[in-house]
Amino acid sequence: PGADLGLPRPLWLYVGRISYEKNLEAFLRLDLPGSKVIYGSGPLLERLRREHPAVHWRGVVPRAELPRIYSAADVFVFPGRSETFGLVMLEAMACGTPVAAYLVAGPNDVVGRSRGGVLHDDLREAALAALGLPRAGALERARRFDWRQVCDEFEQGLVRSGAVTPLSQKLHKLGA
Repeated sequence: PGADLGLPRPLWLYVGRISYEKNLEAFLRLDLPGSKVIYGSGPLLERLRREHPAVHWRGVVPRAELPRIYSAADVFVFPGRSETFGLVMLEAMACGTPVAAYLVAGPNDVVGRSRGGVLHDDLREAALAALGLPRAGALERARRFDWRQVCDEFEQGLVRSGAVTPLSQKLHKLGA
């Protein structure tokens, strides 16, 4: 791990909005060794802070501090079940921090079957398994998400749907 946040390890991290749709209570209820650290704000913050006093509630920080925070964690726990993509997972992996999440669409799109994290129907099992992953695997997975790849995948989806003609066919018609 990167920077030391001065807390007992392993360090389990969540960064994001503290609201109902994030399913944060699933993470907070987990029996895990070490420290749970939460960065963010939202409508459930005060209630969850009262109900989970052992959690380290850090609030909102400047965006520039996030790489240091992600790097300090042993595992980034993403408890959401209804996210469409979850950019925070990609941010964590780009800092070498493996992700633990439910086996649902959003995390599957980001983590998939890679060494970047563990997806499972049991979030605790995913978290404990992610703890054993090499940080290089998370970084390797994050590097796959560059603009060229994203644009290529988007274009392939449009071509499969029949919405556009592949560029290679257009070039062929032009004699190029």
